[in-house]
Amino acid sequence: MRVIVADDAMLMRDGLARLLHDAGVEVVATVADAEELRSAVALRAPDVAIVDIRMPPTHTDEGLVAAQRIRAEHPGTAVLVLSQHLVPEYAMRLLEEQPDGCGYLLKDRVGDIAVLVDALRRVAAGETVVDPGIVSTLFARRRRNDPIESLTAREKEVLELVAEGRSNSAIAGQLFIAERTVESHIQHVFDKLGLPDDRSTNRRVLAALTALRS
Repeated sequence: MRVIVADDAMLMRDGLARLLHDAGVEVVATVADAEELRSAVALRAPDVAIVDIRMPPTHTDEGLVAAQRIRAEHPGTAVLVLSQHLVPEYAMRLLEEQPDGCGYLLKDRVGDIAVLVDALRRVAAGETVVDPGIVSTLFARRRRNDPIESLTAREKEVLELVAEGRSNSAIAGQLFIAERTVESHIQHVFDKLGLPDDRSTNRRVLAALTALRS
């Protein structure tokens, strides 16, 4: 797997590159700002771009904007956005526009190289990855007349893992239940949330967005 690391902090950028190299991941470029990132992606065509959300010049959302443009201009390159702080609104922006091949992790997670490499492999395969901390925070923000409240406790557990981008087999393993049982729970979630059953929509993504918006 070939990746580019984009972070304006040299220690973070070089540290990530070293961790990834030691884990057998090929780092084809390291860059310090969004403009360098877009040029490097066009030149190197990496499998994944790892992007810090806050980059020069304003240190607000330049990385997120760059990630969105990369997905639009280079669909073969997945993006994994890293954030120092938990900002659910940024995660929603990323997922609503083009969820496939996108991930959003807190920087605290990347110290565990196994978590980082797993996220890279998943987004490179076209999956969606959302930091569990963001999912938990948004699930805690329940509103009145929330459609999620119609779900059973187990269905909420399953939906929370779906929102993190977990596969059915991964959910089954984490909850110690059969994969067929997971499929049944997910179907019940789709039905209760009123999600359309047609080939033009990805109901897993719609379910995740419904949960995160609620």
